[in-house]
Amino acid sequence: MKLLLFSDLHRDKAAATRMVELARGADVIVGAGDFANVRTGVSTCIDILKAISVPAVLVPGNNESYEELVAACADWRSARVLHGTSVEIEGVPFFGIGGGIPTTPFGSWSYDFSEAEAEQMFRNCPVGAVLVSHSPPKGAVDVTGSGQSLGSTAVRDASIRLKLRLVVCGHIHASAGKRTQVGSTIIINAGPAGLLLEL
Repeated sequence: MKLLLFSDLHRDKAAATRMVELARGADVIVGAGDFANVRTGVSTCIDILKAISVPAVLVPGNNESYEELVAACADWRSARVLHGTSVEIEGVPFFGIGGGIPTTPFGSWSYDFSEAEAEQMFRNCPVGAVLVSHSPPKGAVDVTGSGQSLGSTAVRDASIRLKLRLVVCGHIHASAGKRTQVGSTIIINAGPAGLLLEL
């Protein structure tokens, strides 16, 4: 199964158009959140991405809510928006968790969750799943330009406990395109350039 991974398009139409082109070589596309900017324009990129007919697994970032992303994807037939939920594609379970984890300093517009809230959502995550999380695990592809590690302990703990096959994330722009490993789990901060990965 070939996956196209991306995150943090932030209303960039050129980046969304590139994802449509890259998707021609993919079996499943995985979008790890932040399609909008500060809760506006969530449809800008989604309207372009709707041209993709292969299965798409998406989670909201902290720049759009679950409800806003679901509404934007209403007529994109191959897309599934996940948040504390899972879907199986060709025998592979995908689990999604969106928003900023832990809570960001950005204020009330940001779609955020505490570590405790995230831990509750992970109760529904299948063992060995591909995790699509807007927020990276603590200590893995989560370092800002100023050197801070801003990832989620709940995401990290779930990666180890549930022996997740892959974690696709975004959120921390300075770590976009980077990959590492936590235990046996591959962690990729996808970023807006997009990358193809053979699962």
